[in-house]
Amino acid sequence: MALRKLEPSFRERLWGAENLEPWFLNPEAKRIGEVWFQTPEIPLLVKFLFAREDLSVQVHPNDAYAHTHHGSPGKTEMWHVLAAKNGARIGAGFREPVSPKQVREGADDGTIVKLMEWFEAKAGDTFLIPAGTVHAIGAGLTICEIQQVSDITYRIYDYGRQRELHLEHALAVSRLVPHAARAAAKVECEYFATELLDGSTEAHIPPVAGGALLIAIEGRGEIDGQAMRAGEVWHASGSESLKISGNLRVLRTVAH
Repeated sequence: MALRKLEPSFRERLWGAENLEPWFLNPEAKRIGEVWFQTPEIPLLVKFLFAREDLSVQVHPNDAYAHTHHGSPGKTEMWHVLAAKNGARIGAGFREPVSPKQVREGADDGTIVKLMEWFEAKAGDTFLIPAGTVHAIGAGLTICEIQQVSDITYRIYDYGRQRELHLEHALAVSRLVPHAARAAAKVECEYFATELLDGSTEAHIPPVAGGALLIAIEGRGEIDGQAMRAGEVWHASGSESLKISGNLRVLRTVAH
């Protein structure tokens, strides 16, 4: 079994945070919103998100629309909540079916947030957000996101931040209906499969064609005898199983 630790890429964001612990060392005078991990062997992007403020109401296109308009894959994603302040929540889909006219008006005056369905979010919760789902991450959340390799985002409402909106694209791809966003810790979709492993059980990971990404989200331990800690992402490939042990929780994800 071959193991390789991936290098993080830190991204500043208006809504980001100064406190990234215990996953990463705190940056100097920067508001980091996203920490990216990726490898060419697996067509997935892993992010750690640190939302000090509300993120925009937005939507991502599916593959067909993204290829036509941007030459890019679409973006289906999942979120596993790592930490949440009291009252933190995520928005996904709408409370009831809405019309394009309601979305336009809601984007103009901010009432779109009242049309959306909001879910209480706590550490350990998992949400699946397929392409076309209008969504938003609320303030006070730290999230591990697993997604297709795409950064195509259409902002619908941005809380007055004066950034560009993309309403026409958004309306072309959005499903204007409710969405059951909550998912089990084991997620299976068209683009990836993810499960939560607990190192205290000395979980064995079977070999998978193309390899797997191992995302340490909590604690410390070992992976095949090598030290591993929260905030690290490893690429595992080869023909043998490997063992995770110690006080460690890991998301294992593979691409379809």
